[in-house]
Amino acid sequence: MVLAVFGPACTPDNVLGGSLGEVIDLTVTEVVALRNPEALQLVFLRNRGVFLDIVIRVTVSLETRDDTGARTAVDLEPGARVLLQGDWSPGNPRTTVAHAPGGEPTRNLPRVRSGDLVISRGGRAGALTSGRFSMRFEETGGDLGFGRTLNSNFVAGQTRDAGFGDLP
Repeated sequence: MVLAVFGPACTPDNVLGGSLGEVIDLTVTEVVALRNPEALQLVFLRNRGVFLDIVIRVTVSLETRDDTGARTAVDLEPGARVLLQGDWSPGNPRTTVAHAPGGEPTRNLPRVRSGDLVISRGGRAGALTSGRFSMRFEETGGDLGFGRTLNSNFVAGQTRDAGFGDLP
């Protein structure tokens, strides 16, 4: 007799995974996406009653500036893939990741050594945004997470406009 057990075909949405889970609790209750012309920010939250934890905040620059100052923008259309490592401008990391549990100080993770973000739906302010990311952190730098991995499939409700507003 052959017994086959089949699990889900893909990772559930809004679940963080990777070896970073050995260092911090990656439980998530909500994902919020914020967007302006310069960056996309994904905030993975956990409601613990009195405390609202920022389990992970991933900020990805959507611009690249070379040594001459020329800028190019990443278009976040469905299917867009953004490399998370490297600098958006010399000396400025393309991606920053932080952990800020309620009632505790913010802890920065090391620079992203390798990884990518893929948008499957939305990507613009006012739209539901979904996609996936995976990343590996450098062995040094930051406050925690040295050499660890982090990944997620995510679905954020309506992406909030994080624009700068009208200029005076």
